Amino acid sequence: MTAEIAIMNKEAIALAADSAVTMGQEKGQKIFTSANKLFALSKYYPVGIMVYGSASFMSIPWESIIKIYRNKSAKQKFDTLKEYADKFIAFLDNGNPLFPDDQQKNYLLRNTFSYFTFIKEDIGKKVKSIMDKEGKVTDNQVKQITSDVIKDHFDKLEKKFKMLPSIPKNHIENIINKYGNIIDKVKEKVFEKLSISPDSLNQLRRISASLFSKDIFSSNISGIVIAGFGEKDTFPSLKSFDIEGIVDNKLKYKERLSGEINFQNTAAIIPFAQREMVTTFMEGIDPYLQNQIEGYLSEIFDKYPKIIVENIEKFNDSEKQQLKEKLRKISNEIFKDYQKHVTNCRRNNYVDPVIRVVGMLPKDELAAMAESLVSLTSFKRKVTMETETVGGPIDVAVISKGDGFIWVKRKYYFKAELNPQFFSNYYRR
Repeated sequence: MTAEIAIMNKEAIALAADSAVTMGQEKGQKIFTSANKLFALSKYYPVGIMVYGSASFMSIPWESIIKIYRNKSAKQKFDTLKEYADKFIAFLDNGNPLFPDDQQKNYLLRNTFSYFTFIKEDIGKKVKSIMDKEGKVTDNQVKQITSDVIKDHFDKLEKKFKMLPSIPKNHIENIINKYGNIIDKVKEKVFEKLSISPDSLNQLRRISASLFSKDIFSSNISGIVIAGFGEKDTFPSLKSFDIEGIVDNKLKYKERLSGEINFQNTAAIIPFAQREMVTTFMEGIDPYLQNQIEGYLSEIFDKYPKIIVENIEKFNDSEKQQLKEKLRKISNEIFKDYQKHVTNCRRNNYVDPVIRVVGMLPKDELAAMAESLVSLTSFKRKVTMETETVGGPIDVAVISKGDGFIWVKRKYYFKAELNPQFFSNYYRR
């Protein structure tokens, strides 16, 4: 995990990222605190990029991908920040040779195996439930459970999740046609001797293909943030994306959020990844605590009409039910008023005063604030029993229209004075 933040006003945008990266292994996790997550997307123009979540994409480190793109794009410039973002996404999409078909097959195999295993575990739980109740389970019952569970997962993916806007409508059929044999082999390996009907097999194929076509993302995804100025942009803006993988030369991604400064919106503070400490600073309350308070109050407001009505002896059951519904409606309105009042209080007393000041900050203060908020998240992890998934040196950059991409703080794995050739070669095409 990581902590990253973008703070911007009309003059500039400051980006800050920690250096912790978590590597999974069979016996646990290993955390390193020397990862690079913040880069200049162009050597010549005011655009930067941050990466969070998975440190690699399709088994290639993001740092390598970004620098390959940067070398290829060279001195290309665009009118808007959106065009820079679209160009980078297009670089990943549409058959980039960095991601060969064998790697795409492996990606499909791993994800299909993981989801099919999840389905099998679901089947096992239902079989065990019948065994616990009845002491035995028949082959016909197992067949029916298997069919029902697969259909439930199929229906969920078909009805609940929509196709991603960037994915062609025929992508599911294309995946089945191209990788159907691989999907069938995964089915045989996962479900082993379980009887799978032809209908269930077709559903499993569509389930697998849907994983790479629909708006359902695993936890092991990458987030990227592209920020700065286009040639015709007066004020800074940013765009962020969730990116998962590539199958059949189509990138699975979606835009997460965007932010821009204009004459009406003069400042913004946008955290990414582990954002609870920034939210606490901005809104005056920890988001977990806020959810606990509102959840408990919601239960109270929902239960108290019933408690009151049940203690009124002179009413019959019909009258009690009518009064209960009336009080519940009033209770819901009171709770909504409470939420509205608290939200306004947070906005007026915590969020707005900070945003007003951020709108006036000079570039160096923007950088200092960005670094401080990432440090706050790191410090919280350090002094609690939570895993220190945020830590290490904090890289900070400021992007402005006039000065471009400027490093305020940056770690190197080498000594600058021993490597003058690195800096002399930096702008060489």
